[in-house]
Amino acid sequence: MTTQALTDYPQAVQDEVARVRTVVSDLHAELPRWDLVVWTAGNVSQRVPNPDVPDGSADLFVIKPSGVSYDDLTPEGMVVCDLDGSLVDGTRAPSSDTAAAAYVYRHMPEVGGVVHTHSTYATAWAARGEEVPCVLTMMADEFGGPVPVGPFAIIGDDSIGRGIVETLAGHRSPAVLMRNHGPFTIGKDARAAVKAAVMVEEVARTVHVSRQLGEPVPIEQQHIDSLYDRYQNVYGQPATTPSGTAASNTAGQNTEGQA
Repeated sequence: MTTQALTDYPQAVQDEVARVRTVVSDLHAELPRWDLVVWTAGNVSQRVPNPDVPDGSADLFVIKPSGVSYDDLTPEGMVVCDLDGSLVDGTRAPSSDTAAAAYVYRHMPEVGGVVHTHSTYATAWAARGEEVPCVLTMMADEFGGPVPVGPFAIIGDDSIGRGIVETLAGHRSPAVLMRNHGPFTIGKDARAAVKAAVMVEEVARTVHVSRQLGEPVPIEQQHIDSLYDRYQNVYGQPATTPSGTAASNTAGQNTEGQA
């Protein structure tokens, strides 16, 4: 199958690509800001919507180029790929996690953003092959239970993507700890996936510290369910309608903080 060039897509899609490139470039700054990466490790990607199709995808996504310093990232330098992971637009090779992200986008149409980091504490749990138990209300809010562990997978093909999808399919957690590798997070868009990456490192660190003091106390499942439902559906400011009036919070995935 021949890969289309970006100029072969409708102008509306090209405009969306330009917008998403800026979003993805800007969000990469959040990874070093929250100490989630070192050197050039890690990446953020986001699916490109098709404005001509309600709730539709252009079957493209934007991702970080491989091996480029965070200080050198620009919107124009972001790479555009199709959902097979083939390069559509860009002057640099895409991230080594491109095949994994493409697999997630192909098999989880509800996912609009994927993030990978090597954050210290979450990666330490991944190295142990151990899920982070749900012992904090913050975890119940954000993850709806423990943070699961995915299988060991080789970098470079879609094996990691398969592990992510198999582990998170039907799971409330937007994060998975790929064994011996590190955390991958998903979200309705890249911002939500970045938030999940920040939060998974925070809970991994806190639960690790708790274990140094003794055995953490688990939260009963009924309370986890209640906390998750409240945070996902009630917490935060209500959305506003085009007329400016308040509407119910039906976003499904809260991208704001805990306060």
